[in-house]
Amino acid sequence: MRESQTAVEARPYHHGDLRRALVDAARRILEAEGPSALSLRAVAREAGVSPAAPYHHFKDKAELLDAVASEGWTMLDAAMAKAKTESSPRAAMNALGVAYVCFARANPALYRVMYDTARDKEALPEAMQKGEDSAYCKVRDTLVETGADPGATVDLELATIAAWCAAHGLAEMTGFKQFDPLKQELGGELLFLRAVFSHMGLFPGHHED
Repeated sequence: MRESQTAVEARPYHHGDLRRALVDAARRILEAEGPSALSLRAVAREAGVSPAAPYHHFKDKAELLDAVASEGWTMLDAAMAKAKTESSPRAAMNALGVAYVCFARANPALYRVMYDTARDKEALPEAMQKGEDSAYCKVRDTLVETGADPGATVDLELATIAAWCAAHGLAEMTGFKQFDPLKQELGGELLFLRAVFSHMGLFPGHHED
């Protein structure tokens, strides 16, 4: 029996924010078993509530996955906000890219759901772009700080998308075994990530003054 199933008695839901409890339960199942194991019944069992309880908040699995994805975007926002502490805009851009990849590596199933739920929609997730504190806007605004023209809206949008895609691509590939010798030579995965971003021309490297 899966560990999270046996632990239900250790964390039964009693009162408070049922929606939050269900989303947290869904995330535990995702990371332990993947999206195929996720269902409203499985989430109810994991949260320690009745099988009917999830339907008070989600009409089906798709709505639950949308809620989980929204939580993921919020977490990514926070991770990238925490990373953007460098005084130099160029160093901040590098730090944002590293934070993005580290988030994806630390939350692989959640990260996959974030993009799977967005793929067939007509617009990017609202949580991805909503407000000036979103991760997407942090990338855009940091590009402006590094010298991009804020008045050239199309070019700025394209540059932001290019930078985002660069981080997404590295997040997909950084786990490849072929890179292990290079990581060792550079001193570890974080230094490897910084070095890759510094060679992209999108996330300029941190150069000491």
